[in-house]
Amino acid sequence: MRAQLGDQLVVESPTTGATRRDGEIVGLHHEDGTPPYDVRWSDTDEVTLVFPGPDAHIRHIEHGPGSAHEQSPPRTNQAGAQRSVEPRGTPPGRPPNPGDIGRRVATERTRQGLTREETARRARMAPEYLAYLEEQPADPTVATLIGLADALGTTTAALRGGGFDLPPGLGQALLHPRLLDLHPDECRTLMSTHGVGRVAVSTAHGPAVVPVNYEVVDDAIAFRTAPDSVPAAAVGSEVAFEVDHVDEAMSQGWSVLVVGPAGEVTDPDAVRKLVDRAHTTPWPGGEREMWVSIQPTRITGRRITSAEQ
Repeated sequence: MRAQLGDQLVVESPTTGATRRDGEIVGLHHEDGTPPYDVRWSDTDEVTLVFPGPDAHIRHIEHGPGSAHEQSPPRTNQAGAQRSVEPRGTPPGRPPNPGDIGRRVATERTRQGLTREETARRARMAPEYLAYLEEQPADPTVATLIGLADALGTTTAALRGGGFDLPPGLGQALLHPRLLDLHPDECRTLMSTHGVGRVAVSTAHGPAVVPVNYEVVDDAIAFRTAPDSVPAAAVGSEVAFEVDHVDEAMSQGWSVLVVGPAGEVTDPDAVRKLVDRAHTTPWPGGEREMWVSIQPTRITGRRITSAEQ
């Protein structure tokens, strides 16, 4: 039996095969992944030292959230010897798709000039699991985060993206940043079909910029509001609408700016079409049945990335 951090230990009834207990392996005592293991049990959340018996087996976590497969059987090489199949990072031919925690870990590790092997040794985990964490959308346990934070000289809150209520962009700029202009087609792709953007309008009290839930329908930007609200001031004038994304872990991001006239949607069929296509109701709640549509006359965008990319 061999395991890695993050694998699941399952104990089953020898007669019925029903799962009696399961838990996540959060600590290894041998580099080759053989027992015993520190297991965090799912029913009590307690961590205990476990020497698995014949009624226990390992379930490796796949490269993706929420899925799993049974431990792969040993394979035989040409010489007839058995070798274990260990889970790695990104499978060959598949681009990395890290989660936010993995990107923060990789960024901090790189900033300190540490290799994966050294970081894994400090955190008492297998380098293969660290590769998986940095390259796939993993969901590590508290014990794993504590070990990584200690190895990197940071905190679990920082690895989780602490500072939720702080404005974005507090991190350091890239050493060699590059600012790129985006093609309108790429801008439309980044805006997707819906999301949260900001509309800039002129009001009786001066300029104002407010966030709204928007929909993209037939190349137009549409949002729902109330007649006496600030966003409703967009009707009958040329406005600016902006969408952006900031990647705190990588100090990168993009922004898209749409400029065009805004008008109220009054045709019943058009309103019904917008309601049917809406992905969400306005987050502020309340009575917001007035639809405003912006017809783009200019779409521009920019992206900040590393010059090395």
